[in-house]
Amino acid sequence: MPVPMPMKNSQLPSLNAGELAVHVTGITKAFGKGNASTLALKGADFEAQLGELQLIIGPSGCGKTTLLSVIAGTLVPDAGDVRVLGEMLTELGKGEVTDFRRRFIGFIFQQFNLIPTLNLTENASVPLLLNGAGRRKAEKAADEMLERVGLAGRGKHYPRQLSGGQQQRVAIARALVHDPRLIICDEPTSALDRETGHQVMELLQGVARQADRSVIVVTHDPRVYEFADRIAAMEDGRVLGNRPAAEALPEMAAHH
Repeated sequence: MPVPMPMKNSQLPSLNAGELAVHVTGITKAFGKGNASTLALKGADFEAQLGELQLIIGPSGCGKTTLLSVIAGTLVPDAGDVRVLGEMLTELGKGEVTDFRRRFIGFIFQQFNLIPTLNLTENASVPLLLNGAGRRKAEKAADEMLERVGLAGRGKHYPRQLSGGQQQRVAIARALVHDPRLIICDEPTSALDRETGHQVMELLQGVARQADRSVIVVTHDPRVYEFADRIAAMEDGRVLGNRPAAEALPEMAAHH
């Protein structure tokens, strides 16, 4: 599957491979009030480097998706600091965080979240339109990105006409079309067969290999471990370890 070509993005400080794309310290986040309150994150610390594909693993309910949401700025933590691509999100206003997320972060979800009434070109062009691009320019860029993920000539089709794997490719095209520096993925392969999941992870790995990009993947799917540069383990609202995959994988294999 073709890998999207790197494009210059000069709107952020110059950051390169090996530097931190994400630096989260002391994050706490509770849901509910009083006796019904649940503490989802308990002083979590987390880092992700540029030029790498970072996995976050752990049991259901341990806080993985909450951590992703805090990194993306869609949830405001109760305490702690969140620095993403050199910007301290916890010091920005709500509108500034929304603008930052729209310009610099791409999202890939387990359920694809495509808009059924829009064709593939229209679905993939949404981030550019939200960033103020004209429709013609946005749809041209969307068609080019669909071609790069193996869906050339399919722009006029609708999501219902595609397999699950093809829909996930559209979701990836949508996530990458505005040239984000950070790509956040929540269970991107769990609904896919082995071959399609492998193709999706190869594509994400190709993006992560760019010096000024970072990809974070939350997963329960052991089939994707081989694509990781680093693996962070979460349990009970905390990040217990974040190690190079070459160190983490043999130990994980020994426990299975």
